[in-house]
Amino acid sequence: MKIHQHWLTDITHTPSPNCDERADETDIGLIVIHCISLPPQTFNTPYIEQLFTNQLNPEDHPYFKEIYQLKVSAHLVIGRDGSCVQYVPFNKRAWHAGVSSYQGRERCNDFSIGIELEGAETIPYTDSQYAQLNTVIDLLLAHYPTLSKQHIVGHSDIAPGRKTDPGAFFDWQRLK
Repeated sequence: MKIHQHWLTDITHTPSPNCDERADETDIGLIVIHCISLPPQTFNTPYIEQLFTNQLNPEDHPYFKEIYQLKVSAHLVIGRDGSCVQYVPFNKRAWHAGVSSYQGRERCNDFSIGIELEGAETIPYTDSQYAQLNTVIDLLLAHYPTLSKQHIVGHSDIAPGRKTDPGAFFDWQRLK
């Protein structure tokens, strides 16, 4: 795997319409780690992709009636088995952080890369996910000189009180 024209190679690409241009496509200084499962605490479903591509059917699950109209995306989702799907090229702004702030700077979507781990805040992540996350982070750090290991955070760090992911079961010590 490598990065070519802001896309990871050798993984699945499913472009999301929920992105736009960054004000400065070279201003990438933050990695935000999230977790997602649809329905909550249910894995290996087609629903994350459907949400990120605006195709989620509100009739498929009661929870979807609350979220099907959201326009959200992440750059990348890492499945429980370590597989990756990229939805947004890294030089574009994915819509993952919402109202957020990092070190006094608002609108983290403008300067961050969002990585979703398929999971739930109350369930441990898998060895395969940590291995793939470390591989992806190493590639991002090598490719984008404005990124550094000191600027990798959870969604909860940039939206405290509003978000709690990736949660207490995310083991920060497992990042290289």
